[in-house]
Amino acid sequence: MHTFIIKKLRALMPTRPLELHEARSIAERQATLLLELLGQRGPTVDVGLIAELPRIEVKVEPNLNLGGISGFSQWSRGRWLIVINRDENERRRRFTLSHEFKHVLDHPFIKEIYKELGANDEERHRMTEQICDYFAACLLMPRNWLKKAWASGIQSPAALAAMFNVSEVAMKIRLRHLRLIDPPARPVSLSNMAHPVRSYFRRGTAMQSDFYPTIV
Repeated sequence: MHTFIIKKLRALMPTRPLELHEARSIAERQATLLLELLGQRGPTVDVGLIAELPRIEVKVEPNLNLGGISGFSQWSRGRWLIVINRDENERRRRFTLSHEFKHVLDHPFIKEIYKELGANDEERHRMTEQICDYFAACLLMPRNWLKKAWASGIQSPAALAAMFNVSEVAMKIRLRHLRLIDPPARPVSLSNMAHPVRSYFRRGTAMQSDFYPTIV
């Protein structure tokens, strides 16, 4: 079964430019299918199963903070290498691994699918990173699981974060996305209206490939 997982997930991606809402919807569909294929039926998600997929190698290395990154992914020697920052806590490492795996899934299509996002390369790259964050959130905090926990009476962000083994910051953002809690009060500005997508807690990653060669 593991041999075909990446192929099945990539099959969900159309090979045409995507609008942001389409990219996010596909990311959630991929995350949901991945959970099903890995046999994950409730929190906490075992993201370590990603490392068991064919042609995926995950390494946890120290001192990535020196480059200001949480992790990166690159194709090397016939397999995908995903490197995670050992100096960050477990919850951040889980999120980083999930985020970088989305870069792996997107790689064959990257020149096409996101080319119309953003007004320039910098904004396009930022929005691509947000899509990978969104995939990670959907994988670690699946919509149905989270709503079930909420309906059962577990509504404290801290308690839910512990239940799903994510940061409280990431949990609050996910709860806002699902409209289970209200967004924080803040003045409305043109910049807020133009860029409504929130980023999760990650300080920055790099996908090292032909298309994302730089560290952000």
